[in-house]
Amino acid sequence: MINWKSLIVSLTISLGTGILSALITRSSMTIYQNLNLPKLAPPSTLFPIVWTILFVLMGISAYIIYESNSNKKQNALKIYAIQLLINFIWPILFFNLNLYFISFVWIILLWIFILIMINLFKKISNIAAYLQIPYFLWVTFASYLNFMIYYLNK
Repeated sequence: MINWKSLIVSLTISLGTGILSALITRSSMTIYQNLNLPKLAPPSTLFPIVWTILFVLMGISAYIIYESNSNKKQNALKIYAIQLLINFIWPILFFNLNLYFISFVWIILLWIFILIMINLFKKISNIAAYLQIPYFLWVTFASYLNFMIYYLNK
């Protein structure tokens, strides 16, 4: 049975993180279009669509962990919160501050925390862990983009 209040709170936290980050960085997004981009760079219009889907999946995944009876859920949710914070800061470093190398190091930190989170979630719920796989794959791709943008624009 779905606990709708917990699900809505979980989705609000994840989507709210993305929305707040987008609001803070929205005036700097045009910078992306003016950069030397790698050949695999997607159009900027794709990013909000992908990130919305990923934040929904993150919220559902966190909800599953929160609703579990596992004694490991507190630690797993702490790592989830830390990676959300790291995720929130990355676009500010990249888009607002144009710190491409620092943002590359930062996104690698995010990538590591996502791996840790998936591992912890898997010990509680396979479904919750699997819902994070698209996020992990996207951040892997975003790491490549970040590095190439640093390399092509230094």
